[in-house]
Amino acid sequence: MDIQTILANLKIEQLNVMQQTAVDAYREGGDLVLLSPTGSGKTLAYLLPLVSSLKPGQQGVQAVILVPSRELALQIEQVFKSMNTEFKIMSCYGGRPAMDEHRTMKGICPSVIVGTPGRMNDHLEKQNFDASTVKLLVIDEFDKCLEFGFQEEMSDVISKLPKLRRRFLLSATDAEEIPHFTGLNRTVKLNFLDPDGGVSERLHLYKVISPVKDKLETLYKLLCCLGNQSTLVFCNHRESVDRVGKYLHSMKVYCETFHGGMEQDDRERALYKFRNGSCHIFISTDLAARGLDIPDIKNVVHYHLPVAEDGFIHRNGRTARWEADGSSYIILHSEEQLPSYIKEEPEEYLLPAVLPKPALPDFVTLYIGKGKKDKINKIDIVGFLSKKGNLSKEDIGRVDVKDHYAFAAVSRSKYKQVLKLVQNEKIKGVKALIELAK
Repeated sequence: MDIQTILANLKIEQLNVMQQTAVDAYREGGDLVLLSPTGSGKTLAYLLPLVSSLKPGQQGVQAVILVPSRELALQIEQVFKSMNTEFKIMSCYGGRPAMDEHRTMKGICPSVIVGTPGRMNDHLEKQNFDASTVKLLVIDEFDKCLEFGFQEEMSDVISKLPKLRRRFLLSATDAEEIPHFTGLNRTVKLNFLDPDGGVSERLHLYKVISPVKDKLETLYKLLCCLGNQSTLVFCNHRESVDRVGKYLHSMKVYCETFHGGMEQDDRERALYKFRNGSCHIFISTDLAARGLDIPDIKNVVHYHLPVAEDGFIHRNGRTARWEADGSSYIILHSEEQLPSYIKEEPEEYLLPAVLPKPALPDFVTLYIGKGKKDKINKIDIVGFLSKKGNLSKEDIGRVDVKDHYAFAAVSRSKYKQVLKLVQNEKIKGVKALIELAK
């Protein structure tokens, strides 16, 4: 399948300069290291060369993609499937039984496996797939993968892939040193990072002074001022995320929380609501700082500042993506000092004496208790909501259909009407539970 057909399947007109350069460099042979900012399209920059290297009809796993988080694994799997090639892919990660994943491997015979280092090791140790057929290794967000805690697992994975011919490493920041166990050979390094530190000219940096050390009230006031703009709030610890989320809910601010200590289903549901616009305030650890595809984020708020500059760059990279503008707010207690990695004094953002009320998102998410296995697709759901729920095209947002259920974003002003109208109605002759997603 040629690149233009794949781009048409993805509804993309053309590659950007970074992506085209990566595709061309891969054709030249050797190993690649690609450095490019968050949001620049690195996933496609390696999936296109990867697909071009896969051999039709060949048995076994031909390529392995290692990632630091399950969310990134799922995201890559979805993009690959949207390319609509003849090749199969599956994701592997902790938090679910490895035995179930092994059954899936045997059932679909994937050409590509994307997963976290720990789970990949598990499958390799149990010989759940033939490692000798793997010729290409991709390490996405390699600097994160190589941080403390991943080093040994990464080394173990690579040592169990004896027939590797090519390696492709990607990151949004430059690592000081790439460990020798990655086995890079005849390496080409493509660097698209901003040499001045990676803060986009389209990013507006502000500081917000908190009169007391506990910044909760200042954060609340700031969020009231930002209205229903898409806003990502970063905390340094899981406990802080939970505390901030609990406080905001008590103040009638609708938000979702996200961190590695949450159950997988809760994390995925929170992320989904933020992506589809039915939640506009997302409180997270640095787990959301990179790798996740979350479009159109207007504001980043640093409730806590990260220890290192890399973290600051990654967080700010969630906004001002492509050609869009964005804002980054640093909440500081009056006695706090800005870290040395912030070179210029940010403009102070003054909170008004009279605050607007907390804004609600324009959309809500409906849960529909039937999915692909029930022969229901997006078109069926949109048609059902239009005809039976009396919704216009503008009242229906993102619709996603899973195997056994679906989510649909609908206008907040219409959702009560919809739930009342669709009671006892059937989708394609099938009775389905339809309710507000929890």
